[in-house]
Amino acid sequence: MSVLRNRLSGPVLAGVLVAALAGPAGSAPAVAGSAGVAGGAAWFPTEIALPNGWQPEGIAIGRLPFAYFGSLADGSIYRANLLTGRGRVITEGPGTPSVGLKIDRRGRLFVAGGTGGDARVVSALTGEVLASYRLAEGATFVNDVALAFGAAWFTDSFNPVLYRVPIPRHGLADQEDVEAVPLGGDLVYGEGFNANGISPTPDGRGLLVMQSNTATLYRVDPATGVATEVDLGGEAPLPNGDGILLIGRTLYVVQNQLNQVAVVTLNHRGTRGAVVDVLTDSRFKVPTTVAAFGKRLYLPNAQFGIEPTPDTPYSAIAIRRR
Repeated sequence: MSVLRNRLSGPVLAGVLVAALAGPAGSAPAVAGSAGVAGGAAWFPTEIALPNGWQPEGIAIGRLPFAYFGSLADGSIYRANLLTGRGRVITEGPGTPSVGLKIDRRGRLFVAGGTGGDARVVSALTGEVLASYRLAEGATFVNDVALAFGAAWFTDSFNPVLYRVPIPRHGLADQEDVEAVPLGGDLVYGEGFNANGISPTPDGRGLLVMQSNTATLYRVDPATGVATEVDLGGEAPLPNGDGILLIGRTLYVVQNQLNQVAVVTLNHRGTRGAVVDVLTDSRFKVPTTVAAFGKRLYLPNAQFGIEPTPDTPYSAIAIRRR
């Protein structure tokens, strides 16, 4: 997940944001905790209710206090106001999953399409689908996305490639501009979910890719696709690694089935590092991905391992970041 530095200018800005983009009456409320109180309403709840049956996986947060959650069930996208916890569905899905998401500075969500083998660009304000791209055919799982080097980079957990979708200065790329960059070097695909979370390196010259089934983090040269294992001082130190988020030289790695987030400090190039801490919370129910706003991390609870129904409740949890 991308580096996010967000600040509010006080109650006036907060009030404007709530009025402008808060969900309608009856939308999902905050269900626990708050960072402050204004006018009798809790601000910045530490648990945000998502629609029943939502099946969340990805999360994106931009410069404003709004989180976006994709649905594995049908690909719809839900926007939650971090100040109030309320939200609404901003776009109905295509019937295939929405997995990883990133938001750019122009308020556009880049959405990984999972088994659909596609990617979409959606307006974070209106929910309008601005562009769609076919990335793969057949067995595929387009899992996560990073914005770097003037492009959106998508991982495929079943195929050893990164999909590069250019982001022009004006407008959006055409289908013929999409490129598949083969992954090679140290990263070898096997059974299960392979490449998953993706992020730029601290120096902004490479990509970090988490391979879930080998518990290994790699630095990838975006020009060649050659991957080099990041030396973390031990063998397979990141079991169940899923989504990742880089802030400065600190990498947060969500370890879904372990219900925790590994805190990794990296060198400037992202070739070496160490696990220095582990963050957890009793409310975690298989979190998958992570985004940040201010001093908080936000993680959706995917609840993998239970049989989802239309009535299954889902939530996202906020914790203090290291």
